[in-house]
Amino acid sequence: MPNKPPIGRDTRLCMSLSGRPGNAGSRLHNYLYEALGLDFIYKSFSTRDLPAAVAGIRALDIRGSAISMPFKEAVIPLLDTLEPSALAIDSVNTIVNDDGHLTGYNTDYTACRQLIETSPADPAKPFILRGSGGMAKAVVAALRDAGFTQGTIVARNAEAGPALAERYGFAWASDVPAAGAPLLVNVTPLGMEGPDAQALAFPAEMIAAADVAFDVVAQPAQTPFILAALAAGKPVVSGAEVIVLQAVEQFVLYTGVRPSADLVIEAARFAHGDATAARLAATGL
Repeated sequence: MPNKPPIGRDTRLCMSLSGRPGNAGSRLHNYLYEALGLDFIYKSFSTRDLPAAVAGIRALDIRGSAISMPFKEAVIPLLDTLEPSALAIDSVNTIVNDDGHLTGYNTDYTACRQLIETSPADPAKPFILRGSGGMAKAVVAALRDAGFTQGTIVARNAEAGPALAERYGFAWASDVPAAGAPLLVNVTPLGMEGPDAQALAFPAEMIAAADVAFDVVAQPAQTPFILAALAAGKPVVSGAEVIVLQAVEQFVLYTGVRPSADLVIEAARFAHGDATAARLAATGL
């Protein structure tokens, strides 16, 4: 294994900004830096002052930053350029700093598209998706581009919900339709560590009747929604899988190095556990 240089003045810092920062992203990136002998270090942060935080990325020559809820849309006016993946869906999950020039990317879309297309979800059947924020935009765009034509966006926000549904040609509802759907997707904080940790994103009977469960919440990887789906014998896509695949694309943007599939699975096991690593291996990466 290559020897990672000791932390010094030439070490590049990468980071994440999140409303509820966790440890998994730091564990995955730092595992890859160590394994590949790269002079980088990764640290997660939160902030109550997003403009100042982004100014710090620029001023301190921080190489890049992951952007998580609730900053994915609010960060856009603070950047210099949007790469097409972010421009297309008005949502940023990655900042890359090139000598003070900040470019916004969206690697969530790429990860979600791959996981949707390698899951058993049938594009000919309808879906229900809860959420209307920046991550929801990435997932809805991935569903549309994967061939789904029938879907309902569930969002209580009477502006963002209908706008997202109309943009991608789906229906909107303010609450979960009683009929359910073969594919259920949660893109809300329901089930996330914190005040919503015990919340179930969909009714248990609806989960039992579905074909596939997809939850973008990554902390914990096994949310109440995912656990209920597994108990019902349903195939699942977890937020941990999304966060690994999108983080690998971030890693490439920051370092210019693409890790092997085997190394990605090792890092996923270290950061998220055996179940996530096994499901990623099954996608073929």
